[in-house]
Amino acid sequence: MAGQKKDSGKGAGAGPDPSLWQRLEQPAATPRTSLTLERIGTVAVEIADAEGFAAVTMRRLATELGVAPMAAYRHVSGKDDLWALMAERVTAEMRIPDEVTEWREVLRAFGLLTRDMMLRHPWVGQLPTHLFVLTPGRLAIAERQLAALDGLGLDEDSMMVAFRTVSAFAHGAAQSEVALREWTEAAGWSSGEETRLGLAPQMRYLMETGRYPTYGRYGLRATRKDDATWAFETGLDCVLDGIAARFGI
Repeated sequence: MAGQKKDSGKGAGAGPDPSLWQRLEQPAATPRTSLTLERIGTVAVEIADAEGFAAVTMRRLATELGVAPMAAYRHVSGKDDLWALMAERVTAEMRIPDEVTEWREVLRAFGLLTRDMMLRHPWVGQLPTHLFVLTPGRLAIAERQLAALDGLGLDEDSMMVAFRTVSAFAHGAAQSEVALREWTEAAGWSSGEETRLGLAPQMRYLMETGRYPTYGRYGLRATRKDDATWAFETGLDCVLDGIAARFGI
């Protein structure tokens, strides 16, 4: 009959459909399929790890899951849901030990875990919403850090600034490291020494202009050029020192 709607089981004043995370945490009592949101997120991450972010499409995902594309669309509404599931999946790897409670150590652990996660999953930086998408895991990480800062005399705005500053450094530095690694690999250089040899003609010309004496001294005297872990941890400690000094904690 014209104008007749299929009964959805909701009353006339029912609210919107359950969110992605509500459906993930409150699955149907008797699921009719083995296809789950957890499985979709896991397989999407596996594809991205093996072939890069661009390889993750709904059609490719359906093929790997062994289902028709429309079956996947019954679980995720589109790319936004898929990206959120992928972000949640890799965030689950970031576990700060329960015994770590002091604010600086909690935020430092988060920074180190962020780098480790992004090096394992270099495509994370390409997620359009990787810094802002709301997922239970990401909120849990934020909650853990804000709770560590709570009670130190900071207002809520300052607590959030401290958390976001560490997050911005960790994501930015790790993404830069990933980009450098991918660039050198694409050029066929497998080490810092090979990279410097490959860039030697350009660097030699620039240094001979005499315009960059301090950078030239770095090139001649620095001993940690290839120690990415030291550089990241030192930078992270500088950020934490700044937070401590700024807020007197």
